[in-house]
Amino acid sequence: MRHSRLETAALLFTLGLFVAACGQTKGDAKAETPPPTKVEHEEDVNVVRVDHPEQFPLAATIEHAATSQLTATGTVNPDISRTVPVISIATGRVVEIHARLGDTVKKGQLLLRVQSADLSTAFSDYRKAVADERLARTQLERSRLLYDKGAVSLNDLQVSQDAADKARVDVENTTERLRVLGGDIDHPAAIVEIRAPVSGVITDQQVTNASGVAGLSSPNPFTISDLSNVWILCDVYENDLAKVHVGETAEIRLNAYPDKLFTGRINNVGPILDPSLRTAKVRIEVRNPGLMRVGMFVTARIHGQKKEARASVPASAVLHLHDRDWVYIPAGDKKFRRVEVVAGSSLPNNMQEIVSGMQPGQQVVSNALVLQNTVEQ
Repeated sequence: MRHSRLETAALLFTLGLFVAACGQTKGDAKAETPPPTKVEHEEDVNVVRVDHPEQFPLAATIEHAATSQLTATGTVNPDISRTVPVISIATGRVVEIHARLGDTVKKGQLLLRVQSADLSTAFSDYRKAVADERLARTQLERSRLLYDKGAVSLNDLQVSQDAADKARVDVENTTERLRVLGGDIDHPAAIVEIRAPVSGVITDQQVTNASGVAGLSSPNPFTISDLSNVWILCDVYENDLAKVHVGETAEIRLNAYPDKLFTGRINNVGPILDPSLRTAKVRIEVRNPGLMRVGMFVTARIHGQKKEARASVPASAVLHLHDRDWVYIPAGDKKFRRVEVVAGSSLPNNMQEIVSGMQPGQQVVSNALVLQNTVEQ
C-alpha cells in the first residue's frame, strides 16, 4: 500500500512539471509574435497613423521624360478632299440602278440609267443642225460655181459662206451639249448612263428605282468617297486647346478594335467653338488599312512635341479607388497621407507614369494596396 502511494505521488509530480513546461513554451511563442499594427485616423480622412511604419517600405519617384498627352473622343469621317459627288446634268426618271449605298466601285463603272427628255431634245437639235449644215455647205458650193462663171455677185458668195460657217457652229454646239448630257452621237437614245467619276465607296445615296433626278439641283444621286485616308474628328474642350497644335502626332484606337493602334497627324484645329459644349473640332488625318468605317467611335491620345519631366513610381504604389488614382506618401511621426494623382501610361520594368500630383524625388509607399487593406481593417 505504501509503495502504491509513492508511485502516485511521483506521477503527479511529473505531470506538474510537464504542465509548467507547456505553459512556459506558450508564453515564449507569444513573446516572439510581433505586435499587431494599430491604425489611428486623424481629423483629415486622408491621413492615417500606424504604430509600425517600417512594415510599409518606401520607394523614391524617378524622373521620366515624356511629351504632354491629351485624350479625346471622336468619330471616323470621310476626307472631304477625297469625296466626289456623282451628278447628272440631264433631268429625268431613274430606270435602272446598278450600285447601292456602301458598295465599292471603280472609276467608269455604271451606276444608274436615267430616261431624260433633255437628251431627246438635244438629239433632235443635233440632227436638225446636221441637216442645216449639209444644206448650207451645198449652197456654198453652188454659189462658188456660179461666182466663177459670173452668174452671182461676190456678196451672194459671202452670204452663202456665212450661212455655212454658222451651220457648222450649230453642229459643234449641239454635239457638245449631247456630250455634256451624257449622250453618244453614234448611238442616239433618250437614256443617260451615269458612271462613277472616281474609285471609292458609295457613302451617300439619294435615288431609288423610278425616282426623279433633278439634274444639277441637289440632292446628288450618289456620293463616292476614297476611304484610303480618313479624318478623325475629335471634340477638345476649350481649356485643353492650348495643348493641341497642328503637326502633332496622335495615337488612335477604335472602340471596335481596341487592340489595334493607328497613328495620325493633326492637320487642323477648328477656329469655331461649339457654344453649348465649349469644344472645338480637332482634325486628325489617318491612313486607313481597311478597318475604319465611317461613323466609328475612336479614342485619340494626342502627343505634344515638347518633352517635359514627369515622375514615375512602381505600379504597385498606385491605388485605384473610386475611379481615381492615389498614392501614399510619408507625413511624419508614423503618419501617411493619401494623395490623389493622375496616372499616365505604363512604363517598362513595372513602372507607372504620373502625369500630375507628384514631383520626381518624392517618396511613396511602394505597395499602396497593402497599406489600404491595413487601414480598412
